[in-house]
Amino acid sequence: MYKITLTVPIYNAEKYLRTLLESIIKQTMNFREIEVIMVDDLSTDNSRDIMDEYASKYDNFISVKLPQNNKIAGTARNKGIELAHGKYLMFADADDFLPENACEIMYRNMEEKNADFITANYINADEDGTVWEKPIFNLDKYTNFKLSITDYTKSFFVLNGSVCNKIFNRQFILNHNIHFLEGVPGEDAYFTTYSFMESQNVYYIQDIVYCYRQRNQSNETKSVSFYCSADYFERINRSYRAIYENFKNHNQLRFYRYMYAKNMSYMLYKFIDSTLISDEQRVQILKNMRWFYELSSKLKVPAAQEAQQMIIGKILKGDYEEAVNYCKIVADIRSYIPKQVREDMSRPDADMYQKISKFDEEY
Repeated sequence: MYKITLTVPIYNAEKYLRTLLESIIKQTMNFREIEVIMVDDLSTDNSRDIMDEYASKYDNFISVKLPQNNKIAGTARNKGIELAHGKYLMFADADDFLPENACEIMYRNMEEKNADFITANYINADEDGTVWEKPIFNLDKYTNFKLSITDYTKSFFVLNGSVCNKIFNRQFILNHNIHFLEGVPGEDAYFTTYSFMESQNVYYIQDIVYCYRQRNQSNETKSVSFYCSADYFERINRSYRAIYENFKNHNQLRFYRYMYAKNMSYMLYKFIDSTLISDEQRVQILKNMRWFYELSSKLKVPAAQEAQQMIIGKILKGDYEEAVNYCKIVADIRSYIPKQVREDMSRPDADMYQKISKFDEEY
């Protein structure tokens, strides 16, 4: 049995794939103790050739081809779980890379803590691979600790949706029949939160175990033509509903309220900033997602900014055309704001979470 099975969904990643695979080979843990399952989602570039090259060179590298393109990584990741032989499961995107001690750190902590899964710190990198100066989670503020579903603040802030900075006990995943949603974005957030609600032993460690490459939107392999299209919003709507229903079925709406605050703000600005949907499509998207924005009132989670609240108010009144007009005004203003400021706007601040906490006991 391998110590770790690492699954890599791949679609048109020839520019970056070697960097990821070499970062696995260079691990301080013996890389032959790591099973690498590379799952191709019908790439049209030379990604498949690179996969086959590594699979022929190393017997612990497995090359798999899906029968149809799925656009989203859920199907590929489920295939990795299905084929895995490792004691633990890890995941990586084909355009990112690992610090050289990532697998050793994750494996050692899983063994020491007998954990269901572990979530760790990670760091961004420029498209050319230059690693940023500071990691995502402040090293002074967030030290190692055990997460709890009853901790609606500290645990929430380090439990990001991505599976790429995490390691899971494979038997735990199989015992609870946890899987990725397929065909929709947000599939990893569903997997992570489902795991969290079923777990007893989850830990955060402040070690940096993953490098997430920030790529230009024009890059063809993570095409903005999908991620901001009407198709995207239709799919994310299904994903968000599945995540909400899962929290509701687990009687964990108290924790979900914090996740909802972040998702509501993120999704609304993604909708506002998109330049690839017509006014008619915008109206239909808002109609389809009205249930989601209704949760703002139902869960007592206000919008992060006044402009958002005005738009949500119009949505709830069914005045979709006017909501679209408000979105255009906000989009024009945001076009003059630096990227980092825009990103900060897309996240609720500490004061917002304080407001949310006042109503915790009602859920």
